[in-house]
Amino acid sequence: MTNFKAYRIFETAEGNFERKIVERRTDDLPEGDVLIKVAYAGLNYKDGLSSSGHKGITKEFPHTPGVDASGFVEASSSIAFNEGDKVLVTGYDLGMNTDGGFGEYIRVPSAWVVPLPATFDLRSAMILGTAGFTAALALYKMEIAGQKPEMGELVVTGATGGVGSMAVSVFSKAGYDVIASSGKTASYDYLKMLGATRCEGRDYCNDEKKRPVARMKWAGGLDTVGGNTLTSLMAACGKNGSIAVCGLVGSPDFNATVYPFLLNGINLIGVESAETRMETRVELWNKLSSIWKPEHLDEIATDISLDQLDEYILKILDGKTQGRVVVKHGF
Repeated sequence: MTNFKAYRIFETAEGNFERKIVERRTDDLPEGDVLIKVAYAGLNYKDGLSSSGHKGITKEFPHTPGVDASGFVEASSSIAFNEGDKVLVTGYDLGMNTDGGFGEYIRVPSAWVVPLPATFDLRSAMILGTAGFTAALALYKMEIAGQKPEMGELVVTGATGGVGSMAVSVFSKAGYDVIASSGKTASYDYLKMLGATRCEGRDYCNDEKKRPVARMKWAGGLDTVGGNTLTSLMAACGKNGSIAVCGLVGSPDFNATVYPFLLNGINLIGVESAETRMETRVELWNKLSSIWKPEHLDEIATDISLDQLDEYILKILDGKTQGRVVVKHGF
């Protein structure tokens, strides 16, 4: 048994939620066949929701959020992993209803654990985290549907966010010209550093005339916004292009017609990364550690400690973060 620190969310008798750094024991962790000493964790919007007591994310409290974690195997009863192995975990139930990466230890089923690619380090894996994996999964599914660089530019909405930043970089590394859409004009140099061919404001991807089909403006794209932005992306997508959907920061609702599908043969692709099959996970993490590995990872990342989580959870919920926030445990 080992004592460790964890960022814990408690529900009060009045129905409010409090955040505290507490000391826990590894014996208190849920069942699983791999115990991992966490070196780094990534902060995601979903973690902000869990930390605020969102019962659609986390059903029971007290709870330790953190849907991403990387570290060393401390103990394993699985033949797939040995003590000292470098590993990462993203998605599944980690940080949702299973204690997550904002604790210095996690215990999870071996079926959730990915061996760290040899060309990667533990921090880089968390700079990418769920956001980078989601961007890679989106492109993977788009290319299965026939997307190719020669078809034209890809657009990314909400481009300064975690998934948006990663999508700009991953798509660029994969050979695509990328339009980065963001209302943060002060971040355009940042987006071009990540690989954006050009930057546009939010209005560029928000057709207020609500035309069911518009002149082609992109060959495909990734949307993190939803609402009329998603409708607009579909309407102005080129023939046989794909729009991948992985966010709803603007709205969960959108109104559309069948015309983009019937006239331009577009594909609307949902991206849900948490339950991705392990063979696909390993393939995509290997790509992210090699041919799709974003450049300028250090510039994408903001490193924080557990003590700074309160501040950055408020920032991510308010849309005031840029790139990725990485939590470093103090070993």
